[in-house]
Parts: sequence; C-alpha cells; structure tokens
Amino acid sequence: MNTEIITAAFTNKGIDLALRLGYRVFVPERLYREGTEAITEPLSVWAGRYFHSVIAFVFIGACGIAVRSVAPHLKSKLTDPAVIVIDEAGKFVVPVLSGHIGGANELARMIADTIHAQAVITTATDVNNIPAVDEWAVKNDCVIENPENIKRVSGSMLEGHSVGVAVTSENVPAPFPVTLWLRPRELVLGVGCHNGIHADEFEHSAIDFLAGAGVSVLSLKALASIDRRANEPALISFAEKHNIPFITFSADELNALTGKFSGSDIVRRSVGTDCVCERSCMLAAGERAVLLRSKCVYGNMTFALSRCGRNKMYAGGKCIHGGIRYDK
Repeated sequence: MNTEIITAAFTNKGIDLALRLGYRVFVPERLYREGTEAITEPLSVWAGRYFHSVIAFVFIGACGIAVRSVAPHLKSKLTDPAVIVIDEAGKFVVPVLSGHIGGANELARMIADTIHAQAVITTATDVNNIPAVDEWAVKNDCVIENPENIKRVSGSMLEGHSVGVAVTSENVPAPFPVTLWLRPRELVLGVGCHNGIHADEFEHSAIDFLAGAGVSVLSLKALASIDRRANEPALISFAEKHNIPFITFSADELNALTGKFSGSDIVRRSVGTDCVCERSCMLAAGERAVLLRSKCVYGNMTFALSRCGRNKMYAGGKCIHGGIRYDK
C-alpha cells in the first residue's frame, strides 16, 4: 500500500508553506525551484497520474483548484484518496474529500498542529462530537462489509437513535434490524499446494474453506505459505484480489515453530517440513496466535486458518505481495 502524500502549490508563498510540510512538492513549471517538481501538463491530468497511487493530495491555494483537479477521477469514498486544501497564508486547513475512511480529517488536524493553523472540519458526526463509524473502522483495521449502511447508521446516531454495529470476523445472523458489519482483519490463511494450481480453483476452494470455518474473507490479514510457492500465480492472484500480503517462509523457519501440527512424512520429504498450511499460518499470525481450523485437504491443496495474536503479525518471512508489514 502506498503511503505517499503529495502537495501542489501555485504561488511562491504557497511553495514556502509546502516545503515546510516535508511532503513531495509539485509546482507550475514557471515556479520551479530546488526541492520541488514541475507540473508540465494540465492539472487534472497531473492529478489523475497520482490519484490511485497516493493516500493524500494537499493543495495550497483555492478550494476550486483542488475540486476541478480531482473531480474527473472520483470513484468512491471507500477508495478515493484524501484531499486537503490549505490557504496560502496557512490559516486554515480544510479536508475536502475522504474525511473519514481516507483519513483527511485526521491528516488535516495533524497539519494544522504543525503549521499552527485552524483545521476546518465539516463532517456532521465530527461537529456534533459523535463517533464516526467509518473512521473508527479504519483506525481499528476493519473492513466495512456493507458501506451502503454507513449513512443510515450515522444518520440515526445524529438523530439520537440507537444503532447496530457488528464487529466480528464470524458469519453470524444480523443482530440488528439495520446492521453495519465491520470485519476485523485478524485472520491468516495458510496454504500448501502443488505447482500449477488454477487461480479459479484455488479461489473457489479457499472461499469454501473459509465458509466452512464460519468466517468472512474480508477478515483475512494475510495469506501464508512456504517460499517454494512464492511465485505461484494462483496464490499471488488471490492475495492481489483480496488486497492482502502474501508472506512466505523457508522450511527452516517453519520447522523452528514449536507445537502440534498435522504432520506428514510425504510432505516433509517433498518440501522439507511436515505441514506447510498450519505452520505458515501460525507463524505469520505471530505470538499467541490461535489455530482456528486445522489442516483441510482440497485435492492438491491444503488450508489452515489462524487468528493473529495481539492483533499483530510476525515480522519475519518474505512479503511477496502487499506493502504493509506488521511488526511484533
């Protein structure tokens, strides 16, 4: 996941302020100076070039410039980056887009503290001192399963009504008439397989295994296996589709893990360890991990499922897909 924040400034005074923030700074070509990068194309084209690879745009100038620049590229509050506007005098910091899920409100407050400005927060839950469920979900590493209910839940809270929010990885009946489902990313799927597994077959089998465990695929925090499968297309495809890291371990790393596992001498002779799926998911899930479902065989594939200990992941192994690293 990209964590870059970029800044665009359009006057010398604005550039001075942008350089104080310490982010990557873009400026019109005529105002280029050391420490900046020149914008050599229409601003909306420049914004589109970075729109899906950064977590935030910070525009120093008029709100209209920011709005016109990003408007052609907007897709969803679930995926759009944060957009923030600061006046060139550095008096006000205004989150314009993705205040909660995109983190614009929090970033605006942080920038305001840095430059001694006023953060202008306009989201209704914030101005009424009501917790924003979508912002809470992001901060607590939860995936929102049914985002269409965010507005209904927030609206009910603003009207003083009770609301229903379910925070669980388990597939259980809805506990409230209108339930917002938040899926904590706390599970690791361990897999062992032969070479050449078809991606559709792997996807179908993995989803069936998770359904049998009674959990949501949205709660997956990582996919784990042995390093011999690091380049297996089906596993990489699954990790990319579900936007999770694919972490692999050597046979020596897997063998060093103590505990009782569903071992096989055939597997040991083949790959150097007795059980790939259980060992890899437990190792990736970190200290105090819990094995939720032991080894299950699906043709040429085996699966196991663990819950992360202390909601953290093992810092070792090799991350094949995904930029997020979870430390102890």
